[in-house]
Amino acid sequence: MAPRSVVNTTRHIYRTLARPGPSRLGGIARIQNAPFSSCLRARAGTASNPAMAFPCLDALETRSASLQASRSSSGPEPSYTSGPTETFHCKDGLLLDWGGILPEFTIAYESWGAINADKSNVILLHTGLSASSHAHSTPANPQPGWWEKFIGPGAPLDTDKYHVVCTNVIGGCHGSTGPSSIDPGNGERYATRFPILTMQDMVRAQFRLLDHLGVDRLYASVGSSMGGMQSLAAGVLFPSRVGRIVSISGCARCHPYGIAMRHTQRQVLMMDPSWNRGFYYDGVPPHAGMKLAREIATVTYRSGPEWEQRFGRRRADSSKPPALCPDFLIETYLDHAGEKWCLDYDPNSLLYVSKATDLFDLGRESQLATRSRRRIHRDGIRAGTHATGDASCSLTLPPRPYEEQPPGEVDTSEPLEAAGSSRPPEDLILGLAALRDTPTLVLGVASDILFPAWQQREIAQSLRLAGNRGVTHVELSEATSLFGHDTFLLDLKHVGGNVSMFLD
Repeated sequence: MAPRSVVNTTRHIYRTLARPGPSRLGGIARIQNAPFSSCLRARAGTASNPAMAFPCLDALETRSASLQASRSSSGPEPSYTSGPTETFHCKDGLLLDWGGILPEFTIAYESWGAINADKSNVILLHTGLSASSHAHSTPANPQPGWWEKFIGPGAPLDTDKYHVVCTNVIGGCHGSTGPSSIDPGNGERYATRFPILTMQDMVRAQFRLLDHLGVDRLYASVGSSMGGMQSLAAGVLFPSRVGRIVSISGCARCHPYGIAMRHTQRQVLMMDPSWNRGFYYDGVPPHAGMKLAREIATVTYRSGPEWEQRFGRRRADSSKPPALCPDFLIETYLDHAGEKWCLDYDPNSLLYVSKATDLFDLGRESQLATRSRRRIHRDGIRAGTHATGDASCSLTLPPRPYEEQPPGEVDTSEPLEAAGSSRPPEDLILGLAALRDTPTLVLGVASDILFPAWQQREIAQSLRLAGNRGVTHVELSEATSLFGHDTFLLDLKHVGGNVSMFLD
């Protein structure tokens, strides 16, 4: 209970303030008797609330200004690199699946382990979408690689046994020919004059490198994510040259969810005014669009259960009011992922390589259509009539926007298969028939939302139905791994262990 002197003093103050007077604005008594809502009325000429701060936008503007200043003084955008590599320059032109041509091209690659006398111990390691050839440290580049613990003496890709070769894909920006490269036709950067690519185009370029190295047959083709798709494509394109296949967290044909997520990434990148339809190399790169694209991608790389454990609903600083800039811990994580990547990869490469991922389909009909296109373009080149088309977009849009249709009224000329249905489509079974004699490890992760585990089951089932008796299918449960799609980068015990057993 408060002392009597304090109580008396407080009463005196309230009585004094309650007396009418010009200097007291009616006193506390008037405020106490007024409706609460009247206390919230705005005073003329004064904002009702302070303006919110946007440090995340301030950072973007500061980076743009800094990049503009550096471009003005130093010239074109610097090349993207992950460090020293070996390079193979092929002067024989490469005809691409959609009719484009690379008159010549360069492949950046790195290798580990000794190659044996008959060159029968070579493993071709395929990368994910944005990875470089730097999968493991080298004397020339001692920085840890993206699969550092998976390669080396006694590791899953055991360099005491195997000679491991990893390339940067064409279309990329870590040393291989891509949109940021110089077009030998006009001496300028390709930019969006670069032709549309497919996974198979990337694999054909890799096998040109193998020809150069004198490797007739691979011990194994190994890859994760987009690399898992390339690994399968290598076996389908060159079945006599691939001894084994390892496909981790990949698919045999891209499905709508993955296509939708990559479409969204491309759209936010292309909407950045600095993208300038791909011709940004002498100016400020579209770093804001790249940051957002990476944040969207990161949402698909990891899993909800893992984030629940790591972040929950915690805020970065609960003592401060909420903000529209990153505020929750999960927001700050995504913001950091975008920040550290937005200037480390060429935006145009992201567009082209992600589109190649969407186009991936090892179904029989897709393969036949591709062969037909290639034959027509090849004949046109020989006859001197080949043309890659005009610069205008050939995209044909429907006459009216898509409208939702009631169940049972969807009109389609193709049969629809339910995701994860017990039997894969016959088209895919026929498309993978070329692998009937190739031992194959297919590994999936239950917590993966980008390439769900049912897509790896689809590969395994298709291979078995095509007659392959050497299929090993492994699916890691959520109890085993909560890391989602990124499990292939993190789980040495379960991913690496299964790869090691399969290759032995």
